Amino acid sequence: MSAPILTLTIDGRQVSGLASETVLQVARENGIDIPTLCFLEGLSATGACRLCMVEIEGSPKLHPACVTPIQEGMAVTTDSKRLFGYRRAIVQLLFSERNHVCAVCVANGHCELQELARTFGIDHVEFPGLHPALEVDASHSRFVLDHNRCVLCTRCVRVCGEIEGAHTWDVKNRGIRSQIVADLDTPWGTAATCTGCGKCVHVCPTGALSEKGKSMAEMRQKRPFLPYLVANRAEERQ
Repeated sequence: MSAPILTLTIDGRQVSGLASETVLQVARENGIDIPTLCFLEGLSATGACRLCMVEIEGSPKLHPACVTPIQEGMAVTTDSKRLFGYRRAIVQLLFSERNHVCAVCVANGHCELQELARTFGIDHVEFPGLHPALEVDASHSRFVLDHNRCVLCTRCVRVCGEIEGAHTWDVKNRGIRSQIVADLDTPWGTAATCTGCGKCVHVCPTGALSEKGKSMAEMRQKRPFLPYLVANRAEERQ
């Protein structure tokens, strides 16, 4: 049976959606933009980046729109001075955490983190940079993993497990020491589970995962499998 249809208000507009949908899904279906970084249509939502936080009437805290189910009569605010400042700070913290030097990045001009910086008017970072010297894993014959540019969105982990079924990627450590790893922390080139499909590379929002042979500003994401993911997710909602 189909999920019941609920009515709610987003930014003063009355909208409706299936009870199985989230605030983010209903907002996008109605042309209301909420910034995200870890979310990708067709993959499971994790609420990792916290950029999609919204205000819900009656609640003092912010809620991640990508994992918050809609409720009948709820009133949601997606754009406020509080939310703008919160999201702007998150983007700055992501830049300060690792070495996101756009001028020498393969994804320069084709980077979702860079686009978010433009959206929030960030031309400098107000927080002190940690600038860790993280390794670059070029052991794979076709691809490169640069931990310095990773924002830990886990898109690669989810697309590898949920779509390719290889389960090559995972996250080791916690907090500031967290890193993406292949096959229980082995060099990517020796990962027995990796099929070399490249899905992880083409869902990466930054230059953390790239194709070999790409120089500055040449890495463009190719996502021919995304319509398939979206179609599958649409079937799940019915």
